[in-house]
Amino acid sequence: MYETMVTARHYEERLQEEYLEGKQPAFDISAGPIPGELHLAAGHEAAAAGVCAHLRPEDTVTATHRPHHVAIAKGVDLKRMTAEIFGRRTGLCKGKGGHMHLFDPDVNFACSGIIAEGSPPAVGAALAAKKRGTTDVAVSYLGEGAISQGGFLESLNLAAVQNLPVVFVIEDNDWAISMPKGRVTDVENGSQRADGFDMPGVRVDYDDALAVYETAHDAVERARAGNGPTLIEVQVHRRMGHFMGDAEGYRPKEDVERAKRLDCIERLADDLREEGVTDGDLAELTDRAHERVEEAIEWAKEQPEPDPEEAFADVFVNPPVRGEIVSDGGADDADDLEATDAEPRESDADDGGEDR
Repeated sequence: MYETMVTARHYEERLQEEYLEGKQPAFDISAGPIPGELHLAAGHEAAAAGVCAHLRPEDTVTATHRPHHVAIAKGVDLKRMTAEIFGRRTGLCKGKGGHMHLFDPDVNFACSGIIAEGSPPAVGAALAAKKRGTTDVAVSYLGEGAISQGGFLESLNLAAVQNLPVVFVIEDNDWAISMPKGRVTDVENGSQRADGFDMPGVRVDYDDALAVYETAHDAVERARAGNGPTLIEVQVHRRMGHFMGDAEGYRPKEDVERAKRLDCIERLADDLREEGVTDGDLAELTDRAHERVEEAIEWAKEQPEPDPEEAFADVFVNPPVRGEIVSDGGADDADDLEATDAEPRESDADDGGEDR
């Protein structure tokens, strides 16, 4: 868990450096090696490591627009994830999804930039696991600003009614984009949302990886045993802005300083030292994590960019013009379809014929 958390922290710090290259002094979101927005989760690592330590590759995890720490904890291919963030052809989604839309079917991980969007797919994965008779579970991550979204509340309801093996994990970093928690949420403790759906709700008040681990153990084992869903809220601390380039003018400096003092990695390091782990052991884990990150970033930067023509692949297209036979290559396609040589309607011709 410590190595996972150190990997995630160093990864985000390095992404920050790479992202800001070429974007200053006048911030240009399209410049530099990583174009577009970038949302980092430094300070959230305990919520990822403590939960995902209990998961298997077959289990499904959905994350938010701040996904890297969860992806790393779930075992997403670090090199291909980095290539995706850099917009390279060898990325998880061929460089087309970017950092908010990562997808790795090898470990059943996905994320989205839409608030609370990951909850319904996680519930769907849990329902599939139940119908297949497996012991697989699903985990849905979301932020405290998302707990009033309809998709999340509907997901809680369906998970409870169907008694599904899913764990919902709220990462409470006190800020819903630029709004303090109290301005967007009517409950101080987000785990209370579970009360309306007759499921256990537990809050971990500190970003303590061991406390998260113990809480998640009970929730995941409960789900695997067929005893239904659990809602967990973890207090985390956002060490960076909502996105890279965020001046954070809405945030008191004291809050930023407090977030940096409350470091979940240092907390876990102290716990490990109490158990006899030496500083040399911790340094070895840290060096290994840093080497892995640097290797992934260098590999990604060497990968080819997509050809412009690839923008037209893997997208939705217009349906065929009426009367056109769509073949999947089978010899009997024409015999399987009704006659399609009917004269086009006058309205079809008026619409521009084949040009339409």
